[in-house]
Amino acid sequence: MLRDILSGASSMDPSQLAGAAGLPSDPASVAALMSQLQGALRGGGGISSDVALKQGQDRAAAGQVTTTPEQRTQLDQAFHIAALWLDDVISVAELTTEPKLMTRKEWVTATMPIWSQLAEPVATSISDSLTRVLTEQAPEELQGMIANASQVMRSIGGTLFAMQLGQVVGQLASEVVSGGDVGIPLLSDSQAALLPQNVAEFGAGLDVPADQVQIYLAVRELAHARLFRHARWLRLHLISSITDFAHGIRIDSERLQDLAEGFDPTNPEELREAMVNGSLIPPKTEGQLAALARLETMLALVEGWVDVVTLEATSRLPRADAIAEMVKRRRASGGPAESAFATLVGLELRPRRLREAAAMWQAVTDAVGNEARDSLWAHPDIVPSSADLDDPKVLVERLTSTAAGAPPVLDEIDQALEDLLRDDGTDRPHEA
Repeated sequence: MLRDILSGASSMDPSQLAGAAGLPSDPASVAALMSQLQGALRGGGGISSDVALKQGQDRAAAGQVTTTPEQRTQLDQAFHIAALWLDDVISVAELTTEPKLMTRKEWVTATMPIWSQLAEPVATSISDSLTRVLTEQAPEELQGMIANASQVMRSIGGTLFAMQLGQVVGQLASEVVSGGDVGIPLLSDSQAALLPQNVAEFGAGLDVPADQVQIYLAVRELAHARLFRHARWLRLHLISSITDFAHGIRIDSERLQDLAEGFDPTNPEELREAMVNGSLIPPKTEGQLAALARLETMLALVEGWVDVVTLEATSRLPRADAIAEMVKRRRASGGPAESAFATLVGLELRPRRLREAAAMWQAVTDAVGNEARDSLWAHPDIVPSSADLDDPKVLVERLTSTAAGAPPVLDEIDQALEDLLRDDGTDRPHEA
């Protein structure tokens, strides 16, 4: 069937295939789709980074405008002011690289390696499920052809997924205002970046002077980037958590088989709807739910910290509250590209416990100050937990007690080690 479609011998309109895959169905896009799929028949598998990158760049460049010298000067100044204000409220080190101003296409190019890494496990699962259905349903006399057909399915599936990923990332490029806007560290080396075109569009709907919007967004971006530079373990921890979660995603082979048996080439809407609504992905396992809870807690901790330090650093801005409210609305509502990413990877980027995390960080700040607050990012073992989000009082009491010079309270493991040393005859006093 695939060979017939690609050779033009099928009655199915190629634009319908594009629509079913969630891709643009205009003539130029359909021609590109056919070309990519024909190339996929000749080998490969998994996500093609080149295909995803090309799709993303083309999508981002479609509505892109050039950054003016005036915008560049204004945003460079905004970054300069933001760095000075942040120095007064955080104790994490400054960045070693200058912040960047990126076009939408440049943002796609810089972030696509991470997007591909996050989506690869799901693409592999889809290919494995297609191959399994093909193997199980093929008549015995066709078993000898399965190996070749399986490779074709892997190549076709990987190419379609790469094109979808490129479209999603390209659309995201028109929505994000900065490198850290989606919460996860997409740029390497703790790089800070703003997208001038999107910053201008963000501020267009606000009755706020443009320079205040620019400074506010620059503060948020620098805070995010500086946190990841300070907590060196944090970037790998988050990305590993997301990929571990994605590795657990499985495709419902029975649902996929039902779709294949009842597929009507003249009406691909059912297939497209299944791809969009996530019905091909079974409910999360207990292990996935636990991993998701840990990941959402960490994402909330990061965003909550950024919110708290931004609030303090931008206290000089007369309209900071209006800008902060717009940031919250954008985060709460998400966007079409964010929803598409949730479908592709099975993960929503918005932290669910952000309000609790921000309240906890504010309570810690009020109790022990900025330096003690920021020291909690030194190691993953001392970062606040989900229980601390539920009830920050215990954490605040412990930090307050430590700041007052009281000996630290030992947890079960530390207490066991202490008892072991004493039982061994060393009778060493505990050292903080």
